[in-house]
Amino acid sequence: MPSDESKPTDEPRSISIDPSDAETNVAAVSGDAEASSPSPSAKRRRRRSRAKKPPTADASVEASETGPKKTPATRPRRAKPQEPKEQKESAPTSTRLTRSRVGRATRRRREPMPYVPRVTDKLMVITQHGERDQIAVLEERELIQHYVTRAGAKSMVGNVYLGRVQNVLPGMEAAFVDVGRGRNAVLYAGEVNWSLEDLEGAPPRIEHVLKNGQSVLVQVTKDPIGGKGARLTAQISLPGRYLVLAPNSSVTGISRRLPEDERKRLKGIYKGLKPESHGLIVRTAAEGATEEALASDIQRLLATWQDIEKRSKKAKAPATLYEEPELTVRVVRDLFTDEEFRELVTDSPRVYGLVTDYLRDIAPDTLEKVRLHEGKLPVFEEFHIVEQIHKGLDRKVWLPSGGYLVIDRTEAMTVIDVNTGKSVGKTNLEETVVNTNIEASAEVARQLRLRDIGGMIIIDFIDMLLEQNKKKVIDTLKEALAQDKSRSQVFDISPLGLLEVTRKRVSGGLLEAFSETCPTCEGRGVLLTYDVN
Repeated sequence: MPSDESKPTDEPRSISIDPSDAETNVAAVSGDAEASSPSPSAKRRRRRSRAKKPPTADASVEASETGPKKTPATRPRRAKPQEPKEQKESAPTSTRLTRSRVGRATRRRREPMPYVPRVTDKLMVITQHGERDQIAVLEERELIQHYVTRAGAKSMVGNVYLGRVQNVLPGMEAAFVDVGRGRNAVLYAGEVNWSLEDLEGAPPRIEHVLKNGQSVLVQVTKDPIGGKGARLTAQISLPGRYLVLAPNSSVTGISRRLPEDERKRLKGIYKGLKPESHGLIVRTAAEGATEEALASDIQRLLATWQDIEKRSKKAKAPATLYEEPELTVRVVRDLFTDEEFRELVTDSPRVYGLVTDYLRDIAPDTLEKVRLHEGKLPVFEEFHIVEQIHKGLDRKVWLPSGGYLVIDRTEAMTVIDVNTGKSVGKTNLEETVVNTNIEASAEVARQLRLRDIGGMIIIDFIDMLLEQNKKKVIDTLKEALAQDKSRSQVFDISPLGLLEVTRKRVSGGLLEAFSETCPTCEGRGVLLTYDVN
């Protein structure tokens, strides 16, 4: 759910948008400012030139003894004015809470996105079990994504609230906001809508903008997880079928997952449709969409925003102003496209009616791909999904070569250990290790998507000697993660053979959906037998 730039631009830029949660990714834009920054080599040359000292008296004597030596005339440099000490101390420092949204000079450059081959043979399967809906996405027969709704547990992600500030903590650069849903949610300083006046001079402080008891318009970007409250942003964005509207913003862009020819076509349509006072992002689902379909999507989003504004003026905080549709409709809206999916199958008449009603208004061309399953077996058993979910809940995952992964969850991170297991190779140890690690990289990417694991992930690969082999493993993991709609970042392998990965976490994963904490061991996995008596 949601951010950069203070000046409107006429032409949309290419930015990376994840269609499944595009509303949370408006801030992840690639910058232009860094492209004009001096190269490292130029910086080194400048440093060397500054390091040169003027010729001393000894040097001039030595030159006169050895013969005349011509030296170019040098122009005396003016002394660089010293900045006041107070000004240096108040210079802004980058923190994990700061989110750039105010101009080209503040944007960060992202790594070039690996080529993502288009998968055109996906299948979406939806079943209803009691009050719970389960949604599975398959590539051929392999389960790659799974979503589940539990009775009474409704996601808050994407909802817009008029919240009341309960407490502002300058030391945490955050404010706790009551949105009327139990536990207070947290709004960090990087998610506040700063005015241009706030951004001039000294770094803005959250306590100067928000006060206790103040009403603030916010949107949820992350559900409450464990002991942590929901995460909020004041930078609202409303996702549609083909577009994302960023009200009162100048952010623009087109999904980088689209082919170049399609991006050019959409850019031409985009210029005539963008509202003057709002930002607009073209999603991957817009591939092949007509200008009329895009225009109608914009009108729906503008009508939704106008309704939110009206309700915010009349409501008394805390109040709910807008709620995202239920999970089934959201997944169909964000994922089900005519280009990638061959079919959507469900064995629930209720779900079938819900999906067809939605698509009839939004994307009628995909209605023929929706089918009601009427076979003897339940639809999840028909497509062998149940057994794959059971494997997705196991701690150990086997690889084709005989190696295996061990996946453990901790409070701070997820740790994945790679082992050769039964894999003995054919030629030498290095080749056996590299092949196992490459297999593990592809499987790790699949497991992260299937289990919806987010946050920090540490992968303990088997030790490799050659740097080129380490690079090969990292590149394999990056290419596999490029298929993932959730943002991720892959770092280098450390001297200990550990690879750090981060993946965007929005809500609980597969394990949380089908498990509960053991009341005996309280989740530790061991029973204490020590007796003091």
